[in-house]
Amino acid sequence: MTAMFLYLTSSAQLTEKIKQEAAFQTKYAFELCKHLHQNPELSYQEFSTAKRMASELEQLGFQVTTNFGGNNVVGLFRNGEGPVVMIRTDMDALPVEEKTGFDFASIKRAINTEGSEFPVMHACGHDIHMSVWTGTLRTLVALKERWSGTLLVIAQESEEVSGGANKAINEGLFQKFPIPAAALAFHINPELSSGTIGLVEGPVFAGVKTAEITVYGKGGHGAYPEKSIDPVVIAARIVIDLQTIVSREIDPFEPAVVTVGSIHGGTRPNIIPDEVKLELTLRYFSDETINKIISSLKRISAAAAQMAGMPEDKLPKVVILEVDTPPVINDMKLAKQLEIFSADIIGSENILRVKPAMVGEDFGKYGYTTEKIPTSLIWLGSSSPELLARLKEKGQTPAPLHSPYLFPDFEVTIETGIKVMTANAIGLMQKNR
Repeated sequence: MTAMFLYLTSSAQLTEKIKQEAAFQTKYAFELCKHLHQNPELSYQEFSTAKRMASELEQLGFQVTTNFGGNNVVGLFRNGEGPVVMIRTDMDALPVEEKTGFDFASIKRAINTEGSEFPVMHACGHDIHMSVWTGTLRTLVALKERWSGTLLVIAQESEEVSGGANKAINEGLFQKFPIPAAALAFHINPELSSGTIGLVEGPVFAGVKTAEITVYGKGGHGAYPEKSIDPVVIAARIVIDLQTIVSREIDPFEPAVVTVGSIHGGTRPNIIPDEVKLELTLRYFSDETINKIISSLKRISAAAAQMAGMPEDKLPKVVILEVDTPPVINDMKLAKQLEIFSADIIGSENILRVKPAMVGEDFGKYGYTTEKIPTSLIWLGSSSPELLARLKEKGQTPAPLHSPYLFPDFEVTIETGIKVMTANAIGLMQKNR
């Protein structure tokens, strides 16, 4: 009983220590967040942001590697013997014009990789992510006598276009740096109250693939449709029939989405074109499901063209683009550990069970390497309870991610994130645990 009492006392003292240090670091992190919010940068253009993240790591004594496969910044902090724990943040913003009315709202504009100019905003919370990441690392360094191991951290570029994780991995992230025993990440969620977190054991975010279907026809005059084979009609049939893949071919208990987001064909109302192009997004959680979807795309597209009388050598061309995003699947054992550590710091009543989402997130790529690293991503509630209550009374919901009106409860969200992520890291690396 004496040993157990001492352990519980020590645990309570550590919890209090984390809370105190996190509260102290939140002031710094919030000021950093305001700076980042006012200075967003698009995917593949996170030059100033990466420099700031590298500077934050250098000040803390991390071994820092910049421009690692692009704008990625990798930091290493060795603190004695113990496990390697990876913590990732993303850095890029979105081509969205901010309409929040914040004192520190973004008025930045930037030219994207295609040469078009857009307003830029942190409309997906990556400014908060970087601030929580920085505050967590500052807290962990301040409490380094309470844990033992190695921190491998990455400020990742281009999450919004699903490119940064691949570039870091292909550059040799897990060959040139220690292989982590666990990789952790977090993402704000405006549907959850600030001060809470959302946990999922298993699938969190869907895998994403992009498909392109080129439908061929026999062009001609719109007044003589009988002399042509209209690819617009074939494409329309394909779009309708694709809706039966999820509704009639996939197990109802297996989530999947097939969305045709773009159709392009023709130049004039009185000309039947030679071809039509479709662009699709495919969402899934298992390899079996996505393979079934792709097979069905090809079968349905070919059948529609054959029905119209197209020859075998002119059947639709279905291309699955190489750039894709695998599902984010939380390791079950790791997720259970994080739930215990998080409950110690914010209380079990503030840990919510949430459903998987069909959006994509390239954090999943770190778990799909040959190293098979256990990964876990948590949701950070980001809307104030008062805002959620007011909206509920009106039958409304908060502005979602990617909205120009995204309205986070910055300070509470940041402090909660720092507490939870610090507790998780120390829990995994605590001395004499």
